[in-house]
Amino acid sequence: MTQPILRRAAAADAPLLSRLGRETFVETFGHLYPAGDLAAYLAEAYDLEATRRSLADPRQASWLAETPDGDAFGYATAGPCGLPHPEVGAGALELKRIYLTRAAQGAGAGSRLFEAVMDWMAGFSPPDLWIGVWSENHGAQRFYARRGFERVGEYGFPVGRTLDREFILRRRPAF
Repeated sequence: MTQPILRRAAAADAPLLSRLGRETFVETFGHLYPAGDLAAYLAEAYDLEATRRSLADPRQASWLAETPDGDAFGYATAGPCGLPHPEVGAGALELKRIYLTRAAQGAGAGSRLFEAVMDWMAGFSPPDLWIGVWSENHGAQRFYARRGFERVGEYGFPVGRTLDREFILRRRPAF
């Protein structure tokens, strides 16, 4: 794969981001859930109007990874931390999602998206950076551990009526 082009998603990208979010989630995790649970989650998590609101919110940001021809194959989203941890303080930020199509995984685009998110977050001087990651996603856990994130808790993440075990990861800023 050639070097991906990263760009900040704009309001006009809402349909693309919503579609790409659905597709990459289904490709990565869809096999884990009953059809009804998966459909309920996708309808909520990747709702077009919710995606538009997210892109319009100055406290949130999304990036797209594209081929030189403009075909999107991955994205990342970050914003105010919504993880249920007692130490999440005011101003804390969360990397909410990084997803790539299966064909794009392992080629470095995930690292580039991660760095774009971290650079954006650093501009806010947050007290801590947070990530929620599925307990069985060992590759993502290793990726984040190499970048200074530590497991500090866990919670149940609802996908429809299915409750996934999610780990809460935190990285304190280096001053």
